[in-house]
Amino acid sequence: METTQQLDYAAVRAAADRIAGAVRPVATVPAADGVWYALEHLQHTGSFKARGARNFIAAHTAAGTLPAAGVTIASGGNAGLACAWAARAQGVPATVFLPGNAPRVKVERLRGYGADVRLVGDRYAQAFAACEEFAAESGALGSHAYDHPLIAAGAGTLLDEIRAAVPGLDTVVVAVGGGGLFAGVATAAREHGVRVIAAEPENCRALNAALEAGRPVDVPVDSVAADSLGAPRVSADALAAAREDGVRSVLVPDAAITRSRRALWEEHRIVVEAGAATALAALRTAGEPLGERVAVILCGANTDPGDLVTSAA
Repeated sequence: METTQQLDYAAVRAAADRIAGAVRPVATVPAADGVWYALEHLQHTGSFKARGARNFIAAHTAAGTLPAAGVTIASGGNAGLACAWAARAQGVPATVFLPGNAPRVKVERLRGYGADVRLVGDRYAQAFAACEEFAAESGALGSHAYDHPLIAAGAGTLLDEIRAAVPGLDTVVVAVGGGGLFAGVATAAREHGVRVIAAEPENCRALNAALEAGRPVDVPVDSVAADSLGAPRVSADALAAAREDGVRSVLVPDAAITRSRRALWEEHRIVVEAGAATALAALRTAGEPLGERVAVILCGANTDPGDLVTSAA
């Protein structure tokens, strides 16, 4: 039986100790006056998800709760990649459930990590239900794409690395899907008085809707960033973090996300997913200054760059 976990700054620090040497410290580079990019898209597996997956499996290994049947997860892609990578490093099987419309590049990479890939339905909820059934039948340890304290705490290790690279950091901008990255980063940011901008597409607004409703609620998913930010419901930990002082929820239109993704390529030759570009879109469309020293987390790059290269040719 899994030990009860709590998402707090102590959990983030514990995660940093567990994953030290196993993940790449984030590279942080100046992008404009007062703005830095945190290049987490250069992380193992192509996204920040490697941090949480490694922390999750390391914690269960240490506790003796990692079964021989391995781990299983339902994921739109990035969390599955991270889970498969972390499981392979531990020498245990990984079974990953994805919607049938998941990007081919992610499916192919999952198989490259040795995962048993199972495509179910066309929505995350369908893949999640199939994953739960498989876990019950096989005895595999069920992980989660975002809604688990160990996953969020692992993602939260980013914040202290960014602060070390950008002394006096005022604000961090982070894209929000299900809320794992946001919850972890906001938990660490609160410890240090750093403001957090939670950026979501207008039509993938699980956190923003939860703030309005006062509780996590299901939302429709329809955005160019839906493959990585298309969670239908935000985690309770993310909602709790969003209610704290120093957090601001920002919605951005798909057109701004697409422009920001293209700008990253044209101005810096950086290729990221639309989900990662959502954070930059929030900065570029902000109606007021976000802070004197701002870091934008570019959280993932598992995308087909063909449209960017073709348009720039």
